[in-house]
Amino acid sequence: MTSAITTLFLDVGGVLLTNGWDRKSRAAAAQAFDLDLSEMDERHHLTFDTYEEGKLSLDSYLDRVVFYAPRSFSRHEFREFMFARSKPYPEMIELVRSLKARHGLRVAVVSNEGRELTEYRIRAFGLDAFVDSFIFSCFVHVRKPDLDMYTIALDVSHARPEQVAYIDDRSMFVEVARSLGIAGIRHVDLEATRRELAAQGLEV
Repeated sequence: MTSAITTLFLDVGGVLLTNGWDRKSRAAAAQAFDLDLSEMDERHHLTFDTYEEGKLSLDSYLDRVVFYAPRSFSRHEFREFMFARSKPYPEMIELVRSLKARHGLRVAVVSNEGRELTEYRIRAFGLDAFVDSFIFSCFVHVRKPDLDMYTIALDVSHARPEQVAYIDDRSMFVEVARSLGIAGIRHVDLEATRRELAAQGLEV
């Protein structure tokens, strides 16, 4: 079966890697650094969108969320803790690599992440070895579910919606992609995603 799909759009957190800085990570940080989680979470939600849109540096985000009061630990220690929370999903990464090699796919990341975490995760997990283009919110200054994220990804990839399969673990983001005619796949686990890709003609 020859697939009509020429391009794969991928989320990062929850698909290729663990989430970069989610509630679990913040809870772990609050425990490790003896912080008030509810206050930290409230401050996080007030400003994190701005960080993900590339309008705020990580240091400025931390000033607002953690270092607005004297702390017994350094900014460097806290940043290192944040970065260390990222882990790969090796089997998903290998699936994407194999699909790219077998079907000659173009691969684009379409993801909401802040710049410093993005740059660390690309470097630490070698994402640039198999991803052709990166449409991160911090680079384009809009966030999913804004339609502009998907249209920018289509423009950068020179792909029509019907040529694209998009994998994301968030239902709403998949639904928005489908509204443009993209074949959206809600990622639940490796095998379910493998089956859905195979149904699109993308078998390893």
